[in-house]
Amino acid sequence: MNDEDLLKANQIISGFDRDSNSLIHILQEIQAKLGYVPQESQREVADYLGVPVSKVFGIVSFYNFFKINPPGRHQVHVCMGTACYVKGAEKLIEKIKAEFKIRPGETTADHRFSLEEVRCIGCCAIGPVITVDEDVYGGMTPEKVSAILKKYE
Repeated sequence: MNDEDLLKANQIISGFDRDSNSLIHILQEIQAKLGYVPQESQREVADYLGVPVSKVFGIVSFYNFFKINPPGRHQVHVCMGTACYVKGAEKLIEKIKAEFKIRPGETTADHRFSLEEVRCIGCCAIGPVITVDEDVYGGMTPEKVSAILKKYE
């Protein structure tokens, strides 16, 4: 976490009352501003609210919404809903893992991509489906995934 992001997080934190009931809302604001909730910010929130860091981390790690790693420039979501899974979505994950050296929940070393498994994108008829940022791609195969991701720098 750089100094600028820490400053942004501290500005968000200081805008709230020192009430532990504000915990999730503070974390949501940090997530919205930075794209993730860094460990340093979790410690700052805990100190500010007078709660254990373990409570803050417990919230961040429990809710799927919160991310603990900085996001990549492009968000790749692979649908793992039943229809997509049956049609081979797991092979898409395996291809991305092998080609980009990341697992779901991680970001590439160059911060180009973040990879997430999602339960359902709502495009079951064209599965397996991935999204890259706001773009939806259906009928995916491992070969098509590689070709599509090459378009995103």
